[in-house]
Amino acid sequence: MFRGSATLNLDSKGRLAVPTRHRDFLQSYCGGRLILTADPSKCLLLYPLPDWEPIEKKLNSLSSFNPQTRSLQRLLVGNANDVELDSAGRILVPTSLRQFAGLEKSVVLAGQGNKFEVWDEEKWNQQNAEALVFRDGGMPPELEGFSL
Repeated sequence: MFRGSATLNLDSKGRLAVPTRHRDFLQSYCGGRLILTADPSKCLLLYPLPDWEPIEKKLNSLSSFNPQTRSLQRLLVGNANDVELDSAGRILVPTSLRQFAGLEKSVVLAGQGNKFEVWDEEKWNQQNAEALVFRDGGMPPELEGFSL
């Protein structure tokens, strides 16, 4: 389970160092083999390969005759890149994905259970500010009765 966030820097070659606390697990769980892809929120999703494969299979099994489904298949599967942790615990973020998410130097790696989200730091801070206020003034029905 990935949780918490870390602010990191992309190096001049577009490499991102995965925090040390996650490296050993990723090496033992998936041999450091990961999938990095685009997300509709304009961030990137980073999955261990075993967790990505059923998602990709399900996406590819959906009908491509539905325009919304086809668009999501194009975005998620069409932008999926195999990346691997190098000996220094870094992954190379492909140029096309860096451009998609607006990643330049300072990025946030946010744990989201079975995956990470990779955000431009400024966009991440904006997302957090927006999360403090429900846009329509009401709480989503699935959160009714939820307590922290």
